[in-house]
Order: sequence, then structure tokens, then C-alpha cells
Amino acid sequence: MKKRIFAVMLSLSMLAVLLPGCVSKNQMKTSLEKVTLNEVAHSIFYAPMYVAVEEGYFEEEGIDLHLVCGFGADKVMTAVVSGEAEIGFMGSESSIYTYNEGANDYVVNFAQLTQRAGNFLVARREMKDFKWEDLKDATVLGGRKGGMPQMVFEYILKQNGIDPKKDLEINQNIDFGSTAAAFAEGVGDYTVEFEPGATMLEAEGKGTVVTSLGKESGFVPYTAFSAKKSYIKKHPEVIQGMTNALQKGMDYVQNHTPEEIAKVIEPQFPETDLATITAIVTRYYEQDTWKADLIFEKESFNLLCDILEEAGELTKRPQYEKLVTTEFAETAVKE
Repeated sequence: MKKRIFAVMLSLSMLAVLLPGCVSKNQMKTSLEKVTLNEVAHSIFYAPMYVAVEEGYFEEEGIDLHLVCGFGADKVMTAVVSGEAEIGFMGSESSIYTYNEGANDYVVNFAQLTQRAGNFLVARREMKDFKWEDLKDATVLGGRKGGMPQMVFEYILKQNGIDPKKDLEINQNIDFGSTAAAFAEGVGDYTVEFEPGATMLEAEGKGTVVTSLGKESGFVPYTAFSAKKSYIKKHPEVIQGMTNALQKGMDYVQNHTPEEIAKVIEPQFPETDLATITAIVTRYYEQDTWKADLIFEKESFNLLCDILEEAGELTKRPQYEKLVTTEFAETAVKE
């Protein structure tokens, strides 16, 4: 009987020694900070972010990331302002609109991801000698009024001496994501498409990419990560962790081939075959779409305001220091 009691006591003692190790592992898993990131669209255009997801960089920084697609900057902003999402990923023009509307707890941009527009002009036939003058009197399927795709398109037109309101017809009545299908059915002479729409139209023989809006517009702060001012103040460690993870994704993209990048992000796009993903990544890679760092510079902010003013969407320029913070991105680069 004494031997049995001793054996039980020994087992309990061993269990007590082993349990702390088990608990600490569980604590590591449960101690991750849950963060909802609402993205404007789920696109290969944002490859560095998906590299960070697939490579586990967010977990390394103590973040349990929940990725939600908002399908539009207006919906993303609503989610962030309402508290439904902690982080928003969208065109930073939305933060300017919200600030100028008088929001007290406005949204601040803390990391810039893309530095070029991610859409392409698609024609119905191959046009090796395409000139912007070819759009005169044509019908183009465009984007939402006040959105970055449409404003950058109009900015390029004006830079090439074309009046967006008089020299051509821009159809803005088709929902985002449906323009490629409409174009394939015969609507319009040209369409402005993100990927995979542009590549899919080419693969189906329904259209041909004639130029890149990203190359034509130059370096534009197209998309950025943002959060409410109050959230950034209350959770600086989360913002820093987010930025660190994203910087690791940026570093990966800078130091790997399009083929390697495509392979990593493939699970994010199960409906798209690897060859197509690789082709799209290559197209973005070759036009220098992604910044080497996440620092949202003042010159970029000023260019964004120029584009907004050109589009008639901005009457008052907000201060750069109000809507952009670079401390987290600068720290991420140093780390």
C-alpha cells in the first residue's frame, strides 16, 4: 500500500514539474494579440503582406491576425472608425476625406505598402504603338469617383493633355470587380483593370494590356496601413509589431525572385493557378511596385494631395504630420 502511495506521489511530482512547460507553450499561443485587419481588396498587388501572413511573421511579432476583405475603401474606413477592425489597409486618400469631414478620432497612416498604381489599361486588340491620344472619343470602363484608381487615371490623362470630361467617356456605373466581365461581354473600348482581371482578359483572348498606370503615373502612395489615433496611442506595441511583420514581408520580396514570391503567397489565392500568380507577381515586380521600406514620406503625401486636387476632390490640404506617423516604420527598418 505504501509503495502504491509513493508511486502516486512520484507521478504527481513529475506531473507538477512537466506542467509549467506545457502551460508556457499554451500561454505563448493564447498570449497573441488578436488584431482584425480590413483590406480594401484581396489582390496579388499586396504580395508583401501575404508573404508576412504565410511566413508567420505576424505570429513572430505576437499578433494573431484576422484578415477581412472590405471590398472598397469606404467600407474599410467604416470598419476602422466603428471599431469593427483595428487596422485598415486602403488608399490613404480615405484618411484625408475623414479628417476633412471633422472626425475627432481620425485615422492615421503608419505604413505605406505600394508606391505605384496597380492597374493596367486593357484594349480589345494589341496596340504596340499605343498613345494616350488613342483614347479620344473612346469609352473606358473606369473606377469609383473619388477612389485612387479613377483619380490616378484622370491624373495621367491630364498629364498627357486629355480632358477626362470632354475628350472621352469614362463609364463609372459598373461595380469594382465586375468591369473585366463587362468588358469581356463587349462593354467599352478599353478598361482599367487590376490583377488578375488584366491577365485573365489576355488569357481568354478578350483584351490586351497596352500600358501600366503604375509606370505612367510615377511613384504614388497608393495604399497604406492605418488605425485610429486613439488606438495607436493606446496600443503602440501592436502597431510596432504589425509594422515589423510587414517590413519582414517587404524584405522578403526585395530579396527573392517573382517565382519564389508567387510560391509563398499561392495559398492566399486558391482560385488562381501558380503560373498565373507568377505572371502577375512578375508584372508588379518589374515595375517596382513595392517600397523597400514602409516609410510614408512627406513628398508622397504632397503628391497624393496634388492628385486629389486635380480630381476636384480636395479643397483643403491637411497637415502631413496630422495624418502620417513614420516612427513605427523607421523603427522597423532599424530592427
